[in-house]
Amino acid sequence: MNATFSTSPFSVNGRRYEPPAKPVVAICMDGCEDDYLTVALSRGRMPHLARMAAGGYRGLARAALPTYTNVNNACIVTGVPPSVTGISGNFFLDPGSGSEVMMNSARYLRCDTILAAAARSGRKVAMVTAKEKLRDLLTRGLQGIAFSSERAGEQIRNLPGLEGLAATVREGSPDIYSAEASLFVLRAGVSLLESGQSDFLYLSLTDYVQHRHAPSAPEALDFYEAIDHQLGRLLELGATVGATADHGMNAKTKPDGRPNVIYLESELREQFGGGVTVICPITDPYVVHHGALGSAVTVHLADGVSEKDVVQWLSRREGVTEVCRRPEAATRLELPPDRIGDLMVFSDRDVVMGRTPEYHDLRPLRGDLRSHGGRFEETVPLLLSEPGTRAGAARDPRNFDLFAYLCEGGSQ
Repeated sequence: MNATFSTSPFSVNGRRYEPPAKPVVAICMDGCEDDYLTVALSRGRMPHLARMAAGGYRGLARAALPTYTNVNNACIVTGVPPSVTGISGNFFLDPGSGSEVMMNSARYLRCDTILAAAARSGRKVAMVTAKEKLRDLLTRGLQGIAFSSERAGEQIRNLPGLEGLAATVREGSPDIYSAEASLFVLRAGVSLLESGQSDFLYLSLTDYVQHRHAPSAPEALDFYEAIDHQLGRLLELGATVGATADHGMNAKTKPDGRPNVIYLESELREQFGGGVTVICPITDPYVVHHGALGSAVTVHLADGVSEKDVVQWLSRREGVTEVCRRPEAATRLELPPDRIGDLMVFSDRDVVMGRTPEYHDLRPLRGDLRSHGGRFEETVPLLLSEPGTRAGAARDPRNFDLFAYLCEGGSQ
């Protein structure tokens, strides 16, 4: 592995970063509620993480709301909140076209990334994601390596140093609905370090396992043990490693195990007529994960519909925990006002919201519904292999501070 690393400081989005003279690896453990780590550690399944926490730092951080994948991955790789990134969800109602679209392209990102800035400063940057949608979204300005598990078969075929990894997927790719989709990302990171292809990495996993299994489930424990093995390999290669999550995860079911869903568009239209549209920002191509049901939605009101009356009705609706008008959501929740609805609505820990029963096809869901999006998935782990002096001193650590903590010279 190349032992020479650029330590040139760089600034991006108003923050300064001073990378260490060693490899830097930032990991987004998609959907990693801290309970997953706590249970796995208590069962002795993550010895490398235990040593990492003992010699470094283990704490909690606050994710960006709504607690969805695109929102928080964009924040982590830019170091700033959604009001700056412009990414308000996986899916939104584009005010320019009036169309409902996936926010999966780099053209929606409104600021530069830490990855692109690090590459310009002389670091060998790589970004490996499980989901292709994130690779598309986060490659803005990046001069480096970028590929996804989802399309690894075609994307890594000609990358030097990854021949062994390419052979494991041949012409195909890991099934996105599997633990392997995430573990492939970590193994790719190890290969990139070993081959000297990269020394500044962002590795973003997928939350299929967390959507399917609670922290104490055997499948979850096996998954976190496998993650731990790859963490050990990254540490053996001399990397400074940090990890956080884009959101937590909770069961969203009734006592009988059925999905606990409020079909909010149906209910609001029954109360206020057809001038109400609900957008589910969790919507993405991965329907088996969540069926487009999450704990945060946006509400768009047509002219003639009383916002005050809708807010009052929502505030009385059992299962709804918070309603924010657009100006409040833009300031208090740090969201881009032009990419959210008139209202942002959040639901209870065990409740998800949707549009109409017809809009959501729940047949692909496998087992009980576990999902995210709201306040109850806002607290996420923060892990550092080096003592996290600034992280421990922070009053309100955010998951998008991860690169600043890895480059301890990073400042607000």
